[in-house]
Amino acid sequence: MAERIAHVTALTSRLNVLPFDDEAGRAALLAEIVGGPLPASVTVHPPFHTDFGLRIDFAEHVFVNQECTFYDQGGIRLGEGVLIGPKTNLISSDHPLPVADRRAYITRAPITIEAGAWLGAAVTVLPGVTIGRGAVVGAGSVVTKDVPANTLVTGTAAFVRKRWDDD
Repeated sequence: MAERIAHVTALTSRLNVLPFDDEAGRAALLAEIVGGPLPASVTVHPPFHTDFGLRIDFAEHVFVNQECTFYDQGGIRLGEGVLIGPKTNLISSDHPLPVADRRAYITRAPITIEAGAWLGAAVTVLPGVTIGRGAVVGAGSVVTKDVPANTLVTGTAAFVRKRWDDD
């Protein structure tokens, strides 16, 4: 896993310094990052960051705006016609809560963004979340639970969810 992450980090750093009009170079690097060519109708504007690359599935007509980060170790599936706003983070991996376990291992759960969904600017989607078909996630939202189809969700409020002893 560490070798793959280092390799993909090198590839994305090359991707992110290409001239914007070098579409062939961008397509070649993205294909190497995700393990095969993207559909011709997919647009990914750099800068773009990912940690693994091989677990991102792009359907037709997906649009990913600038400065997005896809941590895909748990898997990320983007349905047809999905729109991703700038500075969006799709994070499919996490760490356990207890301090003693945080460096020991990583937890993973897939993210699914169904067809026609739209994520506004600076959205963060956490592991295991499904965004339903046609749903809209408002700018700056942090999504921790599934979003039903054809709904608008917004918000970033943090609150205490759980406490534990770390003895």
